[in-house]
Amino acid sequence: MPDTPNIPLEALVGAQIRALRTALGMTLSDLASAAGLSPGMLSKVETGQTSPSLATLSALAGALNMPLASFFTKFDQKSDATFVRAGQGLTIDRRGSSKGHQYQLLGHGLRSEVGVEPFLITLDETADAYPIFQHDGVEFLYMLEGEVAYAHGDQTYVMAPGDSLFFDASIAHGPLELRKLPAVYLSIIVTPRREA
Repeated sequence: MPDTPNIPLEALVGAQIRALRTALGMTLSDLASAAGLSPGMLSKVETGQTSPSLATLSALAGALNMPLASFFTKFDQKSDATFVRAGQGLTIDRRGSSKGHQYQLLGHGLRSEVGVEPFLITLDETADAYPIFQHDGVEFLYMLEGEVAYAHGDQTYVMAPGDSLFFDASIAHGPLELRKLPAVYLSIIVTPRREA
């Protein structure tokens, strides 16, 4: 339980029930009545003075029209965050790496329903144009330095610092013309996770 090592479980669950009730604009009496509890009992649950049974929690979840698990989200949350210091992204090989395209992975999600891969891509003087990337999902580019003519299908976009491009990544795409090097851009690829 991050950040809550000394708070009893009953108090955490009670505080979450109170937060959900107030977010829905329900009074203590409203929720108690809807769940078949006395207002006094609900007050004890919300203040952590009593440990509610599973039947009580189920009745409260039904009255709030919430899943039972929503009472436990505050203390059962795991942090899924990736912090990368400047210049310390993980350099990886991807299609195009052999063409002088350097990829630095800046983070990744572990428990998401979609895969998100943010890359910092650098094209230097050794880079070749390579407009034939294709993969699942969508991609977002944000130009930081340099200038490239970026192809997507039969369209070409001249990208300079501050320009962005969002597209269906299943269509052939990539830098068609390297106009000013080094070219540096942020690429965020989003793909659905496949069931194992």
